[in-house]
Amino acid sequence: QVQLVESGGGSVQSGGSLRLSCAASGSRFSINTMGWYRQAPGKQREVVARITSTHNTKYADSVKGRFTISRDNAENTVYLQMNSLKPEDTAVYYCNSVYSTGSYELSYWGQGTQVTVSS
Repeated sequence: QVQLVESGGGSVQSGGSLRLSCAASGSRFSINTMGWYRQAPGKQREVVARITSTHNTKYADSVKGRFTISRDNAENTVYLQMNSLKPEDTAVYYCNSVYSTGSYELSYWGQGTQVTVSS
């Protein structure tokens, strides 16, 4: 069974930093794309950042210049360094991994980790 285990969430004041980690395990197939998504109360889940197996990255406009996504392919781990946090960053952050079988893509989600930014 594929598992994505997230860690690093917590509560910080505005302007602070957090580093989220997500370790994926349980699959014999390679991970194509990994990403971080977030969902605030009353809002839809939105993509925060994504990174491909070749380390190409994309960011939501709202986090550009503040967040950095990276990955360790050998450990199947993705990170999200969050700097200059704002109250509007408060949300549950979810890790996502997309596996490729060569002809089929499978998407899995972590359990979510709470990030709370106070003003």
